[in-house]
Amino acid sequence: MHIFWNILSFVFVLSVLLVAGCVEQDSEGTAEDWRDTELTDVETGETFRISDFEGTPVLVESFAVWCPTCLEQQKEVQKLESSEGDAIIHISLDTDPNEDQEQVREHLSRNGFEWYFAIAPPEMTRDMIDEFGQEVVVAPSAPVVLVCENQSARLLPSGVKTAEQLKEEVEKGC
Repeated sequence: MHIFWNILSFVFVLSVLLVAGCVEQDSEGTAEDWRDTELTDVETGETFRISDFEGTPVLVESFAVWCPTCLEQQKEVQKLESSEGDAIIHISLDTDPNEDQEQVREHLSRNGFEWYFAIAPPEMTRDMIDEFGQEVVVAPSAPVVLVCENQSARLLPSGVKTAEQLKEEVEKGC
C-alpha cells in the first residue's frame, strides 16, 4: 500500500510540474510572489490574497481531495480553528491540477470545514515549489506552510501535525 501512495505522489507531482510550467511575470519581467496571487474561496466566491492577512499568522495547507492524510491534517486544523478562532488564518489550497472547485466544495461540505478553501493557480504552485521544493505539493506528506505576521514563510515538518503542534509552530514563528 505504501508503494501505491509513493507512485501516486510521484504521478501527482509530475502532473503539477507539467501544468505549472510557466510562471506569471509582471511588466518588469520578475515573478509575482505567490503570497500576492489572487485566490477565490470555493464556498463563498470571495477573492483574497495570502498577503491580505499581513499581521496575522497564516497556515497554508497544500492538499488534494483524494488524499486521506490531507483529511487527517484538516481534522487537526478544525480542532485548532475551534480553539483559536481568527487568531490564526487557515487556507487550504488544492494543488492537484486534476481537481476543480465543485470537488473541493463537496469535500468541505462533506467534512464540515469552514475556513478558506481555494484552487491554487498553476503559477502559484510553481512559485511555491521554487521556494520550498517539490514536497510542498506532495499531498500525502501533509504539507503546511506557515506565513508569519511579516509575510516571511517556512515549510513545516512533513506528516500530520496535531492542533497543538500547529499552535506551537505558529508560536515559534519564522
